[in-house]
Order: sequence, then C-alpha cells, then structure tokens
Amino acid sequence: MLYKSTLIKELFYTSISTILVLSGVVVAQRAVYIFRLASKGIIPNDTIETVLVFNLLKHMPLLLSLTIFITILMTLSRWYRDSEMITWLTSGLSIKKLFLPILNFCLPVVILIGVLSLYVSPWAIQKAEEYKSGLKTRDEISALTPGSFKESKSDNRVFYIEGLDEIGKSVKNIFVQSVEKNKIGVVVSNEGERIEEKSGEEYIVLKQGKRYESIKETNEFSTTTFDEYGLLIEKETPNLLSISSLDNYEALPTIDLIKIAFSRQDLRNKYVAEIMFRASQPVSAIILLFIAILLSYVNPRAGRSMNIITALLIFIIYHNLMGVFQSLVGTGKISLWFGFWPLHLFFIITVSFLVKRRLNNLPLVPSFSFIKK
Repeated sequence: MLYKSTLIKELFYTSISTILVLSGVVVAQRAVYIFRLASKGIIPNDTIETVLVFNLLKHMPLLLSLTIFITILMTLSRWYRDSEMITWLTSGLSIKKLFLPILNFCLPVVILIGVLSLYVSPWAIQKAEEYKSGLKTRDEISALTPGSFKESKSDNRVFYIEGLDEIGKSVKNIFVQSVEKNKIGVVVSNEGERIEEKSGEEYIVLKQGKRYESIKETNEFSTTTFDEYGLLIEKETPNLLSISSLDNYEALPTIDLIKIAFSRQDLRNKYVAEIMFRASQPVSAIILLFIAILLSYVNPRAGRSMNIITALLIFIIYHNLMGVFQSLVGTGKISLWFGFWPLHLFFIITVSFLVKRRLNNLPLVPSFSFIKK
C-alpha cells in the first residue's frame, strides 16, 4: 500500500543520514585522541585510519541501535507534526498497522546488531589490541615519522630524519643524539641505509657525515668526520598482549566465553555477564523500537522537542542500566539469574502496557484523581 512504501522510503533515507552523522561524531571524538598520540610519536601516522576503523566497529552495535531508535522517532514525529498521520488515521489506518512495516524494516538491522555484538565487535577489539601490541615491537627506524623527533625505546637516543623511502631501507638527512657514559654525542649525515647482518642484528649505516662529542661537565668537544658510521637498531623483545588472556574477556569470541564460563567457576560471573551484555544488544534494540513508536506522538502544546528529549533519556537510562547490571553480575554482587532479565522484563511489561493504551486511544500516562465527587 501507499503508506507502507512512503514509510519505508522515509525510514531508509532518515536512517542513512542518521548513521552517517553518528559515525562522524564517534570518528571525530576518537580522532582527537588518536591525533594527539600521533603528534607525540606514540603511534605512526600511517596507523591512524586503521585504529579509527577498529574503534568504529567496536561501537557499531550501539550506533545502529541508536540509529533505528532516532529514525523511527523522527519519521513518525514528522508525520504527526505535518498532519500526515492525521490524514492516514482518518482514512482508516490504525497505529497497529504501522508496527509490521516498521518491524520488517528494522529486523535486518536488529540481526546485524546481534552479529556485530556477538562476533564482529569482539573481533575488532582483538585485532585492535594485536595491532597496538605489534606497533610496540616495531624497531626504532620503522617507527620514525619523517619531519619529527622520536625518542628511542631505551631513552638514550633521539632520532630525526627528513626523508624515508617506502620500504624503510634508506634515509635522508638524519640526525641522532645519544647519551652514554656521561658523554653527549651528535651524529649528522645526509644519507644512510639499513643493513641486516647474518646474526639477525640490523644496523643503519650513515654515509659522509660528522660526529660531535662532548662531556657534560666540561665545554670540551671533539669532531670526527666519517665515510661510514654504523648504528645498531634497537629491537624490543616481543611482549605482545595475549589476546587469549582470561583477563581480556572483551576481546574473546563468544564461543570461547561460553566454554570458559562453564569450565572455570572463578571466572563464571564475569564471563556470563559479558555474554549476557552482548546478547542484550539486539534485545534492547527491539524493545526500544516499540518505545520510539509510542513516543513519536507530538503534542503541539508540549512543544516539538519534548517527546524526543524524553525518548533519548529513556534510551540513555536503558543502556546505562545494562552496563550497571553487567558490572554487578561480573563482580558477583547480584546473582546471575537476577542480572539482565528483570531489566528487560520491566521494559517489556511497560511497553506492552503502553501499546495497549495507545491502541485504545488512551494517554500513555494514566491520570490518577484522588478527589471524590
């Protein structure tokens, strides 16, 4: 029918614009922090995009849930505000007939939220940790960013290079300051190249340069001109974060969480709480879907933004309560059986009550009168 095609079309375009805006907000917020790390030389510039993608995938279940919530709220609110809903209602359309097309539109998104929450987000967290740990084991030259100073892992050398080729084998205009045995040495060279010995040690061989050396307590210094000067490249012993570590449960696949939860009694509460939180993401999305439909009614006397503010407060409270109950279950302060289901059951009962009142054309909040006639 016409109202179904019109509704689906508007839901689609509104959802696309909403997810783009929300994703942009998340990327912008994380980009500030990541750019700060890159400016300090903690992470290389070529890793910014990868880290941002992993962070976006981590928060995608929440973003999609908020997207369908806002999409339904804004679409139906506009219908009420522009009197389109009044036109449909007077032509014989009931609120009940809006549920099915909205559910059909949102069901693929809810399934996607479940897949992201149970599988993709843990994988993104795992890969992000592996990636960050891999960056920590990069040697000094690989971690250098042309045009910036970088301190070595042993804190006794400072590097500066003006240019570095794509494979990192040759450098141009390099400056190295080192401190060793109360002596300060400065080496400058126009060019250099990386050389790997048979023993596995790597050197950067500087060509046609000078070395200046001085003692801290005196003003004496010496100058040495060299044709070739070798510097040993420090390599940190790999100390990668064990992604399979039992403490890093957020990065574990859901199947592994279930296996460990039933085999380790000491970790059962924490792991079951994480499993329940992941499973709660699509469940909460469905419940919030109905809340958005019910709160989309715009009362001109109450203002156009009143229902949106109320709906967003409910969304925030709902998801914050999910995090609170996850923490309580994980720390063992409440039983596993009284963890998440009472919260969802409360919202399900509340939504059922409000749906019944809306279908009977009654106000969502009943008025209680204590004045006897």
